[in-house]
Amino acid sequence: MTDSADVPVSPHPPVATTGPGWPVVAMVGGGQLARMTAQAAIGLGVGFRVLAGSAADSAAQVTAGTRLGDYRSLEDLRAFAAGCDVLTFDHEHVPGEHLAALEREGVAVRPSAAALRFTQDKLAMRERLTGLGIACPRFAPVTTIAEVAEFAAGDWPVVLKAVSGGYDGRGVWVCGSAAEADAVLAHGLALIAEEYVAFERELAVLAARSPHGQGAVYPVVETVQRDGICREVIAPAPGLAPGRSAHAAELALRIAAELGVTGLLAVEMFQTRAGLLVNELAMRPHNCGHWTIEGARTSQFEQHLRAVLDLPLGSPAPAAPVTVMANVLGGDDDDVYDRYIHVMAGDPAVKVHMYGKPVRPGRKIGHVTVIGDRDHRVPGELADRARRAASYLRWGKEDGP
Repeated sequence: MTDSADVPVSPHPPVATTGPGWPVVAMVGGGQLARMTAQAAIGLGVGFRVLAGSAADSAAQVTAGTRLGDYRSLEDLRAFAAGCDVLTFDHEHVPGEHLAALEREGVAVRPSAAALRFTQDKLAMRERLTGLGIACPRFAPVTTIAEVAEFAAGDWPVVLKAVSGGYDGRGVWVCGSAAEADAVLAHGLALIAEEYVAFERELAVLAARSPHGQGAVYPVVETVQRDGICREVIAPAPGLAPGRSAHAAELALRIAAELGVTGLLAVEMFQTRAGLLVNELAMRPHNCGHWTIEGARTSQFEQHLRAVLDLPLGSPAPAAPVTVMANVLGGDDDDVYDRYIHVMAGDPAVKVHMYGKPVRPGRKIGHVTVIGDRDHRVPGELADRARRAASYLRWGKEDGP
């Protein structure tokens, strides 16, 4: 651990960014979620700080209130939280025991350590949700190949998931045989086995809940995943029956209340013939909600700030009939800016958001958003426009590989 007195400070140390009486939100993590939350904080006029691992991190580049430190160090977390009104997160990896210690010292941690546990521990999450009668994929903790084989009962593939530490497809293995499962077990990780779900499509719901219990839920969206990474989001989910949409929204609000969430809760689901299965949870702004910057009355980033500060929540209503977001992934070179002219001239309505991250093949470096209007509301047409823009920014051609 690093002694708090030795924690390095970014070139832009925390400064007074608000007047007397204005609250200050401290967000652990310097990624793109913190970067976009910082933009929302500017509009609200509240103070905002980030704890980043490096001055080159996405949010550290644009946030005056940046402190460099290690989110795994209680001393660094304690020093960062000092003088702030609320501590929140752009990732779920802060040790729970550190957060509990901060809470005992009077720090307002939102979401709380108790709530955040259910995003840090997949086994605890599955047990809690199924205990509430919420449908999830069939699962079991496993430590040996015999237990995996017993779970599979001859029906392969089986999904193995790391109990903690996984995200963006990491820590998830689809095993088509006992031999493949045995290779995963060799990593020595705590694992759960899950049934391989033959879903029709993947959906997500973003809900917000404040400390005094006010809730708000955004329209259900369809997410398109490839190689474990969300590639596109269509809002609202095309062709979703009103009853099923209402059920998904009710599930998200119920989970937020039952787990005591404060802030945002993203609920990722499988749509199957039999109904909805809850797959994953996240308690922070989420990739499934980037569309809300242009496509909703209140962006997910402003909503998260409102929720953790216990302000009245904003309207989650859509601002357009359809909105499509496509992630921009890194390609083979970093000449992204040189491609702006083609994208912006070819489709001036496309909104480009870049994260200031070094380009690496397959890495999320930004996203583009296309919103429909009265004359352009066909999801397929909008998705094609977003897809072509994202492809050009990545590959230099609209139909890249």
